[in-house]
Amino acid sequence: MQRNVTLPREFTVPKPIMWRMGQFLLALFVAAGMAHAQVPTPASAAPQYVRASIAAETRSPAPGDTVTVAIVMDPKPGWHDYWVNPGDAGTPLELAWILPTGASVGPIRAPVPETLIVSGFMNHVYKTEHAFLIDLKIPQSAIVGQNLTIKVDARWSACSDLVCVPESATLSVPMTIGSGTIDNADRRRFDGWRSALPVPLDRKTHYAIDGNRIDIAIPYPRSADASRVWFFAQSENLFRYAAPQTARRTGDWLIISSEVKEPFAGEIDGLLRFNDAQGLGIRATPGTVPAGGAAVSVFGKGAATPAQTPPLGFGWILAFSVLGGLLLNLMPCVFPILGLKALSLAKMGGDEGAARRDAVAYTVGIIMSCLVLGGIMLALRAAGEEVGWAFQLQDPAIVLLLLLLMVAVTANLAGLFEVGGIGAGEALTQKGGVSGSFWTGVLAAVVATPCTGPFMAAAMGAALLLPASLALLIFAGLGLGLALPFLAIAFIPPLRKRMPRPGAWMVRFRQWMAVPMALTSLALLWLLYQLAGFSGLLIGGAAALIILLRLFELGRKQKSGAPHKMVVAAILGVTVAALLIMDKAAIVAPAPQPMKNGSMAFDEERLAALRAEGKAVFLYFTADWCVTCKVNENAAIDRTETSAAFAKAGIRTMVGDYTRRDPDITRFLAKHGRSGVPLYLYYPPNADARVLPQILTVNDLTALSE
Repeated sequence: MQRNVTLPREFTVPKPIMWRMGQFLLALFVAAGMAHAQVPTPASAAPQYVRASIAAETRSPAPGDTVTVAIVMDPKPGWHDYWVNPGDAGTPLELAWILPTGASVGPIRAPVPETLIVSGFMNHVYKTEHAFLIDLKIPQSAIVGQNLTIKVDARWSACSDLVCVPESATLSVPMTIGSGTIDNADRRRFDGWRSALPVPLDRKTHYAIDGNRIDIAIPYPRSADASRVWFFAQSENLFRYAAPQTARRTGDWLIISSEVKEPFAGEIDGLLRFNDAQGLGIRATPGTVPAGGAAVSVFGKGAATPAQTPPLGFGWILAFSVLGGLLLNLMPCVFPILGLKALSLAKMGGDEGAARRDAVAYTVGIIMSCLVLGGIMLALRAAGEEVGWAFQLQDPAIVLLLLLLMVAVTANLAGLFEVGGIGAGEALTQKGGVSGSFWTGVLAAVVATPCTGPFMAAAMGAALLLPASLALLIFAGLGLGLALPFLAIAFIPPLRKRMPRPGAWMVRFRQWMAVPMALTSLALLWLLYQLAGFSGLLIGGAAALIILLRLFELGRKQKSGAPHKMVVAAILGVTVAALLIMDKAAIVAPAPQPMKNGSMAFDEERLAALRAEGKAVFLYFTADWCVTCKVNENAAIDRTETSAAFAKAGIRTMVGDYTRRDPDITRFLAKHGRSGVPLYLYYPPNADARVLPQILTVNDLTALSE
């Protein structure tokens, strides 16, 4: 067997422990992302938004025949997939063929696409059933009666106007070498698909570039009808896809005018769509373009209608990410880290330069951490994994690493040992202060990711639709917003003057801050149990205890001035050993807890059935690592008043538990423009869903029954 891939076209310790552990944490995140991105994704049996199937024009080809094979794509209403050049966003169909020895396949022949503008980005898409055609060459050496299986691993993006979901399938079609006869029904079906393909133009096409403007002269008889035209560039990264196009006719020429990113030379491959769905395949070379002519209508202008274009452009989405990060500082999951930063700023006193360096280093740490986490999430999704924001807290190994890191921070705050850049009651060197602030920023971003605050949800959901470079800007904006309060304190003197002056209170404050850090450590240990059962609890608890004892030993050596490098090495060794044991351990997650108050586990089909019956449904998504979720549950959802109001009004409650990775929940969240939890939805009887606030009160929920 051969594999043929067809693609149409990531005290001061001399070297502070926090620095080393932070480096280790960051390296593991990157390594985990790369490792997952390289793992082939098995075909998914879950319902797909764009269903793929395979068909052959004949299943009894003769030796040496060329058989046309179709990859048939069928989008659900409101969803689409992409042309060979998807435009500003999205990914095209990718095919990895597994063929019998001697067989080969040709390039993908794609039908004529249409345009779709989403948030200012031009996409080249298909919204209805269509087929990509590929010519399969049967080996001449094949023997009549021989059975052949043609197999292909397919990947594509299924997108709505708000979100994209990576999908995949393994497709196969059996063949038996025979006479090559094609059934009339199959021939008619394939002829229909062929009619949707562009017709190659056999005459020369020319273009001319003036600045960023390009004029393409296409031979087109003056007697032939031409309306609703649009030029799709198959050559990538040359055109501004969302730029307006104009068209004019002069004699036997049709001239399309648009914009390019920058002047270039050489051939251009593309497709001219005209008269709604017909197409001409074009290869243009530099040359003379006729002047003058009468204007004709342009197909692409219809793609930017208000019904297809959400009101928010990229600028607003980026602003929402910054604002969402800013509001994230009010979420409970970030409070322990804010205490660390408050302590750090207080130590700066009136030193303006030190305060600014500290704030900038903290900001860089947050942004870098958000970029790494966002990049890993995008890489995993591109590899076919159904993951969302805070995906790392669904991995027992990463939760174990965070647990051990939090234990070290707790021990430091409690005074068991000292670390440059975090310790209080001593003069900090510039190097220690900056590095400590950087890794505090890294830690802040990692701890903050389980939360999804106001404005942040829309921005994170939109990031899944955007090209990778723009999506990473959204993640960077989130980090900037999270760091903004400390940047403001550092760079605005009146704010900094309101900070308390350094004094003896700092030692007590530092010791008190060990309490929320210890609670965070216990919460991570509990989460490890939820993810990995008793094995995870045993491994995490034992590793945390050993490291705590080693840190106590480290503190004693620091006070006596004895060498302590071996102790630091032992701590790192215990961490690595715990991770390796966790990787090899037999993970048995504890059985799910029974639902509270008669709630139902999330099931999209059951939800649809309840809605069809006219039932009111309150649906929420939660996770054991989501502090905001738990606060809402204790303060509003699980209250007696809420249960009584729901029972009286006949409102059914459905819960989606996202503690462990769940592709069905990931896809459902994506449909609502979310990449993480919490998400609260209320379905009134016989009406569409209402999205509820992310900070709930009892009044918010009891009002649903009125």
